[in-house]
Amino acid sequence: MSKETNIVYVGKKPVMSYVLAVITCFNTANTKEVTLKARGQAITTAVDTAEITRRRFMENMKVSNIQLGTEEMPVEEGGTRAVSTIEITLTR
Repeated sequence: MSKETNIVYVGKKPVMSYVLAVITCFNTANTKEVTLKARGQAITTAVDTAEITRRRFMENMKVSNIQLGTEEMPVEEGGTRAVSTIEITLTR
């Protein structure tokens, strides 16, 4: 989780870690909206997190917005490479 209470950055941890983070955001802060952010290979984990949370734990939650994008990342050899990004906004 980030310092901004309604954003969860998805990385290499197991999916259930992020599911717990989303549920915690909704319950502790009494938040109406949580955003999952991921890039590269973590995109699949973010999608799994949203679907597991929605189908198993919070049936009243909806996916309100999905934003796709690309970031330019520097490469050690010089230059840059394109990395895909996703932001999934969940609301209840």
